[in-house]
Amino acid sequence: MHKALSVDQQRVLKNIISLFALQGTNYILPLLTIPYLVRVLGLEYFGLLAFATAFTMYFMVLTDYGFNLSATNQIAINKENKQKVNDIFVSVLTIKFILAIFGFFIMIGIVSLIPKYQSDLNVFIFIYGMVVGQALIPLWLFQGLETMKYMTYFNILAKFIATGSIFIFVQEQSDYFLVPILTSLGFITAGLFSLYWAFREFNMKFYVPSQTQLVIQLKDGWHVFINNVFVNLYSTTNTVILGLLTNNTIVGYYSLAEKIVGAISGLFVPVTQALYPYMSSVFKENKNKFRIIFHKTILSYFIISIVLSLFVFTLNEQIIKLISGDVNYNISSILYILSFYLMISSQGALFTQMFIIKAKTDLFLKVVKYTLFTNIILILPLVYLYDGVGLAYVVVFSQFVHMFFNLKYYIRTL
Repeated sequence: MHKALSVDQQRVLKNIISLFALQGTNYILPLLTIPYLVRVLGLEYFGLLAFATAFTMYFMVLTDYGFNLSATNQIAINKENKQKVNDIFVSVLTIKFILAIFGFFIMIGIVSLIPKYQSDLNVFIFIYGMVVGQALIPLWLFQGLETMKYMTYFNILAKFIATGSIFIFVQEQSDYFLVPILTSLGFITAGLFSLYWAFREFNMKFYVPSQTQLVIQLKDGWHVFINNVFVNLYSTTNTVILGLLTNNTIVGYYSLAEKIVGAISGLFVPVTQALYPYMSSVFKENKNKFRIIFHKTILSYFIISIVLSLFVFTLNEQIIKLISGDVNYNISSILYILSFYLMISSQGALFTQMFIIKAKTDLFLKVVKYTLFTNIILILPLVYLYDGVGLAYVVVFSQFVHMFFNLKYYIRTL
């Protein structure tokens, strides 16, 4: 007879299922539009949109700050204190709103200074709606309270509408500017629905938070924010540098391979996100139990990652043909290399969460600094010499460095 799941385990399982649905819409639906967009727009315009999206990620990191982990952790710990949760809620939303406005003007200023993208400023403005929508979505609240079901419904509905609209309204190459508009509308719609539900379901009240409350949230999320900035510098910046040093077509090659790998590695995200508030609670109550669960999770991730990596490596050309409609040697070469990235990419977020739960933020910042340093040394010469293939080598090697230091510093915490 199998032992029945505890109430906590049942709640975690429900949240994993909800987050799988949520991530599915975030990864799979955009993946469905890729074959269509590549055919209608061509790789050059597809690459332009990929570059603009990558550039927008900087401002998503800015508005997310460190709240994806810090606010989630605070809410998970204080979820029985309704007033405390409400204080966190209004403080975080206020900061995110201010950062989104600040980021918009920075974005316009920077793009206006890049000659090759000045004529496409409207694309960057339209796609900034993703940042606005992301700022509105209180994912950290739902995760901390471990109630993801309704937010998942809203997100799926909004993203289906956005995806369907792309197939309906984007009919020729000149319609490329509609893609960022429709994508942004999906994010904003999901944000408004989920925010409405937060007020209705959890009886949140909005009021202007005190300066003290804002400072508390900024301080608590600072280390995670710095981590996110560093991670973004050796992930998003890679695509941006590729675009600046090469052209939109090469960015299109790399982005297509990266989206395939990203969709597969994204399978781990729901489990990682759902486990985080649960692991925070477990560590507070029983540190030995926390260690056992963490080790089992890392081992499971590693085994599954190897299987997925072999799957992508073996079926490389078939996957590319399925997604893009044809086998492209340039894309295939990049995907072969990035398949090795799948082996260890999923475990990184688990280590980051572990360091935060153990209040060892200084250690995970060291991990990210070493990884970033590796990336900076390699990226310019390898991209200059080998374009997208060179960037793929940079990403894989940097990820192995990331895992090495994660393991090294984790041993220090035992």
